Amino acid sequence: MEDLNPSYFKEILVLGCGNILFGDDGFSFHVIEKLKQLLTEEERERVALLDAGTGAPQQVLSLIDETVKTRKIILVDTIDYKLKPGEIKILRKEDLPDPRHNSLDIHNWPLSSILKEVCERYNIELLVIGCQGKCVTKPDVYIGLSKEVEESVDKAVEIILKEIRKNSREG
Repeated sequence: MEDLNPSYFKEILVLGCGNILFGDDGFSFHVIEKLKQLLTEEERERVALLDAGTGAPQQVLSLIDETVKTRKIILVDTIDYKLKPGEIKILRKEDLPDPRHNSLDIHNWPLSSILKEVCERYNIELLVIGCQGKCVTKPDVYIGLSKEVEESVDKAVEIILKEIRKNSREG
């Protein structure tokens, strides 16, 4: 049977979460846009860049099954770990809060349970690139990042490119 999964299920899926309308919550949008400019043609064959906004990440993850090519998900989001604004925190699957035992979350983190389930069931490596927000304006609309978060976009992009290129050397 022909693979019916969407084209964004490549070897590596960079999944942006957040909302550009709410200040620093748009961090992932800016990271994805910058990556679009920097990926080589060869990398575009292996890497899917998807800005899933706030509602779609769960839907995207629910489409993953045993037929997808994805071996790594790099999720990009604004976090709230009470760090210095703009500070990047890297999390792996085992670092995610367990929703069964922990009512606290990183950023209204309803993704952790489906993210863990999908990655464990289909043997997908997970890397979360979180940026401590300074000003998430929800429900008020404000388009733009705080200076601290804006300065972290390049750092996140550098981490992601290094991860993508590491996989290329290993593969």
